[in-house]
Amino acid sequence: MWQKNFPKIKLTTTPTPLEKMERLSKDLKGVEIYMKRDDLTGLAFGGNKARKLEFLLGEGQEKGSRTVITQGGAQSNHARMTAAAAAKLGWEAVLVLAGHPPQNEQGNVLIDTLLGAKIIWTGGEKRSEVVKREIESLKKEEKKVCNIPTGGSTPLGSLGYLQAAEEIYNQEKDLGVNFDYIVAPVGSGGTHAGLLFGKYMYGLKAKIMGVAADDQDFSPVIGDLFRGIAELTGIAYQREEGDLILTQDYVGPGYGEVDEPTLKAVKYLALQEGIIVGPVYTGKALAGVLDLALKGFFPQGSKVLFIHTGGNPEIFAYNQELGGQKNAIQ
Repeated sequence: MWQKNFPKIKLTTTPTPLEKMERLSKDLKGVEIYMKRDDLTGLAFGGNKARKLEFLLGEGQEKGSRTVITQGGAQSNHARMTAAAAAKLGWEAVLVLAGHPPQNEQGNVLIDTLLGAKIIWTGGEKRSEVVKREIESLKKEEKKVCNIPTGGSTPLGSLGYLQAAEEIYNQEKDLGVNFDYIVAPVGSGGTHAGLLFGKYMYGLKAKIMGVAADDQDFSPVIGDLFRGIAELTGIAYQREEGDLILTQDYVGPGYGEVDEPTLKAVKYLALQEGIIVGPVYTGKALAGVLDLALKGFFPQGSKVLFIHTGGNPEIFAYNQELGGQKNAIQ
């Protein structure tokens, strides 16, 4: 198998469960919703980034690194999971987070601190400049640094979702189901690229759809990552026209800024299925899936697999916004 060609550290509890959302599907009348529970991958509340870190830190370890640096927003799920992986491996973790230190450590920031990560706040500087300066400082201390970009979205990191596509392929067979759509949040592109490549590798019938968490044009990013996976694996696929399905209709006010549809979707899923999603990534994508289903975007009888990419700790940084939400999706 292709996995044998890449160094990998076991960090996840996989394969993750895949289950039908019975009550939610009943409400949507004609569209069946399933969920791939990648919030249960392990590493300090779980999430999709654990899959990527297995490959990224595997390469770093092979090169002799024992210090990892990465970057993200204040409530970065990727940063939190990188810190958790470093703690598990006994590595040093440096997190470069956008903005200024919060008055109260909440959500992912609190967990980053509990995990022993060194947090560097950028203030008004560009994250890339702060990362560059910190790497130079670490090198002066004769440390070999594993530098992971935002979201771990490199061709190597995307292999984590090529592996997830294999899990979905096997779970389809076990359940006797063929999904028509696989929908996931898009925050940096790696998850989507891995799933799209996996569609071709494992012959998945489903269309791969992404719901963007910010207003960046992810199409060229995902296209580049797809080509990068092909180069890494030595497997080239002729992509079908129109296979890159993305929507930015559910970004709301902007990245990290939640709106009423997202908040309602988060509370609705909690009340209907007992499952929590955060509002920054997964909650926005969920709001998109529910709205598209109600508008008839998915044909009657469609089976839609939603990828729960994790991020649950961020809800504690949005406690005021989430308080008092009603159980409604209209």
